[in-house]
Amino acid sequence: MRHLAYAVVLLISLSACAANSSFPARPKLPYPAWYVGLAAPQNMEVWVETVDVLDQRGLAFFRVHGGVASYTGQPDGWHKGGGKSKPINNVDLPDQIFLRWQSLVEPQAYKVLIKIPQWVRYEMIKPQREFCSWDQEVVTLYRNTISLGMAPGGIVKVWVGAGCLEHKEVGRYQAEVEPLGPYRGASKGKYIPLEPENKAYVDQHGIPYGSW
Repeated sequence: MRHLAYAVVLLISLSACAANSSFPARPKLPYPAWYVGLAAPQNMEVWVETVDVLDQRGLAFFRVHGGVASYTGQPDGWHKGGGKSKPINNVDLPDQIFLRWQSLVEPQAYKVLIKIPQWVRYEMIKPQREFCSWDQEVVTLYRNTISLGMAPGGIVKVWVGAGCLEHKEVGRYQAEVEPLGPYRGASKGKYIPLEPENKAYVDQHGIPYGSW
């Protein structure tokens, strides 16, 4: 009987906590979601373990994106933003982004914490009137995509942009080696296998360090 009474008190307490808890309001943005894009130089294959976000409200969101990235047209140098994008729903504009990935051509695991400047958040909500060829008219757009470019040596390039709007460079960052290795040690040092065509390119041409 005492166990039943304890269970009832516990349920009442949990119900009271749920009723009194305050959930954050939906972000007030001029669009349903902003995006994160993942990119890498051609043949410089990467595997993204996680993208985590601390938004401007101070709320943390884990593994909002990951997996494969899209690739630029050449192994050396950068494109001008973009990448394999994913909508980041119910998350306010980013204050910090944490990125951890495997550079498979080396192979090496890297991690970096990127502080997003205030001017980037301003750009993400500033309406822009632009002529887009696919619409054949002037439309209102927002730079609502943060693109993360990853290259061997732990180089990260960040842009803000979207669609036919020009991508603006946010910065170039040097990641640090993840001391625990791939998957923070969970894979016991085993990396994702490198695709044969990328392995063949690196075996023949090497890795163009210094071009990113």
